[in-house]
Amino acid sequence: MRGSLGVMYLHTQRCWVTAATAARARTSRVCSLTTGAVTSGKVYRQELIRQRSLQDPEGFWMEAQRGIDWIVPPTRALSIPPSPALLHKAQWFPDGKLNVCYNALDRHVNSGRAKQTALIHDSPVTGTVTKFTYEQMLGRVKRVATMLRDNGVGKGDRVLIYMGAVPEAIVAMLACARLGAIHSVVFGGFAALELAKRIEDCRPKVVLASSCGIEGMSKVVPYKPLLDEALDMCVHKPGKVVVLQRPQLLAELKSGGEESWQSAVEDIADDRVFHGYETVGANDPLYILYTSGTTGMPKGVVRPSGGHAVVLHYTMNSMYACGPGQVYWAASDLGWILGHSYMCYGPLLNGSTSVLYEGKPVGTPDPSAYYRVMAEHGVTTFFTAPTALMILRREDPHGEYRKQYDLSHVKAMFVAGERCPPEIHRWWVRRVTGVDDTGKALHPIQTPVSNVVSDNWWQTETGSPLAGLAIGLSDDGAQLPPVKYGSAGMAVQGVDLRILRIRDEFDEDGGVDAAPEEVARGVVGYVVVKLPLPPGVMSTLWGDEERFFSAYFRRFPGYYDTGDTGIIDEDGYVHILSRADDIINVAAHRISTSVIEEVVVENGEIAECCVVARSHPIKGSVPVVVAVWKHHRRDQEEEQVRDDVVAAVRNRVGAFTSLYGENIVFVERLPKTRSGKVLRKMVRSMISALLLNRASRLDSIPTPATIEDDSVKGEIWAALSDWISRAEKGN
Repeated sequence: MRGSLGVMYLHTQRCWVTAATAARARTSRVCSLTTGAVTSGKVYRQELIRQRSLQDPEGFWMEAQRGIDWIVPPTRALSIPPSPALLHKAQWFPDGKLNVCYNALDRHVNSGRAKQTALIHDSPVTGTVTKFTYEQMLGRVKRVATMLRDNGVGKGDRVLIYMGAVPEAIVAMLACARLGAIHSVVFGGFAALELAKRIEDCRPKVVLASSCGIEGMSKVVPYKPLLDEALDMCVHKPGKVVVLQRPQLLAELKSGGEESWQSAVEDIADDRVFHGYETVGANDPLYILYTSGTTGMPKGVVRPSGGHAVVLHYTMNSMYACGPGQVYWAASDLGWILGHSYMCYGPLLNGSTSVLYEGKPVGTPDPSAYYRVMAEHGVTTFFTAPTALMILRREDPHGEYRKQYDLSHVKAMFVAGERCPPEIHRWWVRRVTGVDDTGKALHPIQTPVSNVVSDNWWQTETGSPLAGLAIGLSDDGAQLPPVKYGSAGMAVQGVDLRILRIRDEFDEDGGVDAAPEEVARGVVGYVVVKLPLPPGVMSTLWGDEERFFSAYFRRFPGYYDTGDTGIIDEDGYVHILSRADDIINVAAHRISTSVIEEVVVENGEIAECCVVARSHPIKGSVPVVVAVWKHHRRDQEEEQVRDDVVAAVRNRVGAFTSLYGENIVFVERLPKTRSGKVLRKMVRSMISALLLNRASRLDSIPTPATIEDDSVKGEIWAALSDWISRAEKGN
């Protein structure tokens, strides 16, 4: 998950601020409703702990690992390779051995939490709410592990999970971890071609799928036909396909190798259930999670078992302030990193209760859905996406649905997946927490709360936050740093964040002028992390060590390249600005531009194209296709070609790409470097400048040193200006 996360902290103590503090907060775009004044330059506990983690990583992480039950406890925290060139291959807890499933379930059953609710499946689309205790979850996991074991799945084997937001998906993930197998969860309803790429890459022994998914109150999305189509494309064939037959749509099962979940799992005799678990090394893979790559082939992020478990347990308490027995709800899909880290593993490792929600922010049945879930289940900590908040603001601008529920028990609220616009933060503060920027209660019927609004930032590759506000480290409001709108907070434990710059930001070839240098505070550059990385960060890309190094470590030796641009301001706050690569974040879906480009150029009328992002008020970003006609331009065919391209992208990649016909622009040629690379960054910058200010001048866009013909720059600018003008006129 690239992008940013936001956090709101609520507690039931009435807050106060002085008039001077309130004025200072407003003028500096800081929302600080913590108790007492904030002194500029104060070093907060979060930063003191981070400094300790960097100065003494051995001592810090050996203390943190005590939150995990090890089969063989580690004797040291960090193993650094002898060569500086291999620093990206440093390992955490190298001699430790454990089982992640045991830590998520067995130890809680054994320590008195057997009857505590572990998982709540709230499904407004089916009209059901189902609760599972830790004891019940363990029993179900053992049955699935038995089924997998019967089909030859063991340590190191892969299992692909394509099930959607159902409890069986979490059960399957934990069953894989129990056997030391490696699961790969794919977003439910993902297009067949993309699903096939993942199957071909990880080569699973078993595929676990649902017959369908459910979106809204009536829309049923068939999964099995997509899986069948994907398997037809694959050379690799799994030995077994097990399908959870949902009553909304039963799937047709093929003879030989396909079986229903009901017969494969639920019919296992009690005396055949496997009760053991596999011992794995701390650096053995827990899962593969695919994220978009710039080549069109997804990157299989490999997560190390031990470090991930340690960090998730630590951050559940330090970052998110959600303790054992408390309720944690991440309104996410299991196919995203948030679903892995803080829907499945994090809450269960911590002995908390996790909510799995199968619904939407609106339409299931109305804008009260999120508030109902928080109120009915006593949610302590909540996650959602900024897109959801934008939709809620559109459907319920005055928070009327919010007023129906008492949310005084909610301690923390987070937004995840993309940067949350400041105005959305402010709306959420006013309408949802019941307090405005001055601390005045807007809904007197609710318990007055104080709140903080901030972005947090992390990625699929990192598995947990790189920057944010560590709420759990604050015993009181005075220890919580003030929050700046638009900022991602401060770097967290184990993260040595830096900003680097290259001299020619549009140089697609990475020539001699691209030598990086560290910049001063407040200067925009590439966001990097000095090696070694903290525990839990990916250990490699599945089956592609060369790509792992090239994508993340080659460009800036000694650093992890996050692929984001941003600044660190004078107070140490991190501001993430944009992606530096060719990935578009559409409503928390990360989409490779090359995947879209591959589909577009299959149209017989289009010679070549490039795809870049443009801003969108609801979805954050949407794709723009800049295409070149294969033959002479024919105006009468433009509309048909647009329709054909949109339909092809929806069918081949997915409707979530949100490609609209009006965002297809035709040009005579594309701007390229002398080596033939398309200058996407320049095109993207032109679009951003024109959308921000129609009076922008062409000379405000730097000319790349490697451009083949600088006259094309004016041609593209004119075409984009005309496109935006026509869009504004509605033509």
